Amino acid sequence: MNNQTKKTTNGLYNWTILGIVLAAVILVNVISSFWYKRIDVTEDQRYSLTESTKEFLQKSDSFKGRISIKIYLAGELPAEIEHFRVAIEDKLKEFKIHAGDRIEYQFINPSVGSKVDKRELEDRLFNAGKGILPMNVVYMQDGSQRQIKLWPGAILDYGGAGTGSKKQAVQLMPGTNDGRPFPLENIGQIIQNSTKDLEYILVSALRRVIQESKPRIAFLQGHGELTFAQTQRTRALINPYYSVTDVELNDSLGALNEFDGLVIARPTQKFSNKDLYLIDQFVMRGGRLMCFLDKLSLPMDTLNRYGVSPTTRIETGLDKLLFDYGLKLMDNYVMDRNCLPKPVRMEKQAMIPWFFNVLATPTNHPIARNLDPVSLEYTNEVQLIPSENNEYIVTPILTSSSNSVATGMAPQVSFMTPIEYGNEPLAPNPDNPNNAKCLAALSAGKFKSYFRTRIVDEFAKNPESNYLEKSKTEGKVLLVGNGRFFENRYDSMPKGLRSDSVFKYRPKLDVNDLKQNFELVQARYQHVIGNQEFYQNLTDFMMGEHSVMDIRSREIGIHAIDTEKVKADSGFYKLLNVGLPIVIILLLALVMNIMRKRKFSR
Repeated sequence: MNNQTKKTTNGLYNWTILGIVLAAVILVNVISSFWYKRIDVTEDQRYSLTESTKEFLQKSDSFKGRISIKIYLAGELPAEIEHFRVAIEDKLKEFKIHAGDRIEYQFINPSVGSKVDKRELEDRLFNAGKGILPMNVVYMQDGSQRQIKLWPGAILDYGGAGTGSKKQAVQLMPGTNDGRPFPLENIGQIIQNSTKDLEYILVSALRRVIQESKPRIAFLQGHGELTFAQTQRTRALINPYYSVTDVELNDSLGALNEFDGLVIARPTQKFSNKDLYLIDQFVMRGGRLMCFLDKLSLPMDTLNRYGVSPTTRIETGLDKLLFDYGLKLMDNYVMDRNCLPKPVRMEKQAMIPWFFNVLATPTNHPIARNLDPVSLEYTNEVQLIPSENNEYIVTPILTSSSNSVATGMAPQVSFMTPIEYGNEPLAPNPDNPNNAKCLAALSAGKFKSYFRTRIVDEFAKNPESNYLEKSKTEGKVLLVGNGRFFENRYDSMPKGLRSDSVFKYRPKLDVNDLKQNFELVQARYQHVIGNQEFYQNLTDFMMGEHSVMDIRSREIGIHAIDTEKVKADSGFYKLLNVGLPIVIILLLALVMNIMRKRKFSR
């Protein structure tokens, strides 16, 4: 073979290889544009969707129409904000894998257009404070301070069959009403938390926008229960997903007919047999009964003034009804070493471990899994009564720790109790798990009517009452041995707001009572409690809505950055990032040169 033929053959070979490589690159890009796949190798699977989210997105029954999502984060953004924008896009790509064309999204730059156009868009986004709140961010660039106005949120537009178009605004990152800017260097933790909560925020927004009818939940009144003002924060939490209202029984047979769930929050007066009958028949029809009860009354003014106070029993009659459903409320208090402290005015110390403010230990039940400890102050023990024929199943939801004890019946409460125990364990064998006391429990299944041997003739023999001796469908009854754990502080004067406002009274917004203890915040004691998420979870579980429970109870660790290690090793990693690619290129060039010399030396 002469040299000319050899050169032609080599040239043809090289061009063929180049063509194959180019074709492969083009093919890979074409395939990747239609098929998106990401592998999550993190230990806590923080970048993967939960199974409940996948199930929610895959079911065509969840939403049949198309949801259009417009995210107002685009344009020239600081690197930190751009990372958040990419995280949103990645999450929505994951959503589309399971929902397909039923979800479409678009990133929009709100800074594009004339001043009039931009102003009109901002007015629509803000929507008089009910839409997206803006975020002003200040940062340094090229030696000068700059400020950018962000709209870190999205508008969901759902065109469901027969429902018309429904819109829902969702805040993806905290904004502010007062216009105060966030320094960019201090925004890292905000972005990290917002990125962690993206799945929950988006799925919650999807639930709201596609919901055509809301299950109805009633807060019972008429027996000294917590009032609207005392539970307004709790109601605001579930109001987007459920129709929440008050109800009084007033001996009316149909008082509970229109409701799916019934909340009884800390009653202090006795229920009549007729009222108990109506509640019993509500459960027999498959209604969801949620009871938050105190069995004992403790005068707080006496305790705070004298440091000691007796307790008295609260006789409502509900405990007898619940006993037939497998739940027994004891007239004692549970004391636990795993507790919050209490500020006190004493000579030698200003704060004591308050055994009566139990930090309840969550179980593996979906309602409580992976939650922060739930604060239950002055909580009663709940005992489980198993069904003889397994007609219903009773399951603990919250317990005390193994280093806990139950007091005697109707005990005296004293600030001296923690001092008398000192550092000694409360339980004789503090590591024995059998010491744990049940503080909240769920009974689910088929129940027999409490009135099957206690007929209220006026009701049961009335043909309009449709008396049921046993459950028609599976029912659920939940009992928490504490009636005050979701009570909020409020100002007694009503607010002069529109009728569509959730808050009719001035809520004490300085501290979220469901996430922190007000006394401890005043004492600058760092703590977080899980009462808010616990209440949201139990409501969703009782009402049969599980799509966000796994997300709320998901445990994703926030790993703090070791600043000292960053300072010590930053030079090495900078050199590695800059120098390693250069070294790799030089090595590849050297290898190619050696191969070329060997090829042409033959």
